[in-house]
Amino acid sequence: MSDRTLEALGLAEAPRDHPLLYPGAWPSDSGLLDGDRLLPLDRLVHEDRVPVLAVGSNASPAQLRHKMAEYGIVSPIPMVRTRVTGIDIGVSAHVSRLGYVSASPVEAPGVVRELFVTWLDAEQLAVVDASEGAHLAAGNYRRAWLPSPEVRFELADGTALSGAYVYVNTHGVLHDGTGAPRGHPGQRPLLTELLVGSARLRELFGVTPEEFCARARADHELCRQGTRLFKREKLVTVSGLERYAQAQQTGSPGTGSSLSPPLR
Repeated sequence: MSDRTLEALGLAEAPRDHPLLYPGAWPSDSGLLDGDRLLPLDRLVHEDRVPVLAVGSNASPAQLRHKMAEYGIVSPIPMVRTRVTGIDIGVSAHVSRLGYVSASPVEAPGVVRELFVTWLDAEQLAVVDASEGAHLAAGNYRRAWLPSPEVRFELADGTALSGAYVYVNTHGVLHDGTGAPRGHPGQRPLLTELLVGSARLRELFGVTPEEFCARARADHELCRQGTRLFKREKLVTVSGLERYAQAQQTGSPGTGSSLSPPLR
């Protein structure tokens, strides 16, 4: 198609503005996010950039565009559709100040997912790190390198990456009642299930997903109370990826221990 704007592609609405749409619309295929357009890619591997796996709104072009715009970053971002084996999409055990309960990666041996790897330069990586609180002592996420073959990353042309970064949740993830991480079904069904299951959560955030989002966005302390409530009600388990985050230092993007292993 000739019109490659996010609006024309149905990718223009960001979850930060419309929390019930979380994780936002993902592209149907790989592309180059260039401002308000998603253009065709000329290659899938970008040796001068860092591969970062997206499991939630970081795979939404509109959300990425917003994050970069906040810091005046205008350089394009390659977004590469990738076949990932060993990772599934779980539910973060914290309430976001943007009004939703976000997705978090979980270890899932043998599970195959079609996800996106974003290839970020140093400035872009710093922006995404900041948005995830990766360098804060009390931040919600830590950036960690997932090596192959523990996790396999296969591109459409058959290229196998040696690994990719991912953001591991510091709060853990929500479980499904059996102790296993629960999947993220999308924001509206997730909030509906959580509110039905917890009287205290309804007291804090209301009885509908709309009320939940509105109250969370208006009150950062309420978000912290919701995060603590998940633990008090014993809804939290580990993602299985903590060992990767604990074994590595993130540091400053592009320096020292923050550098990824060779990309091939």
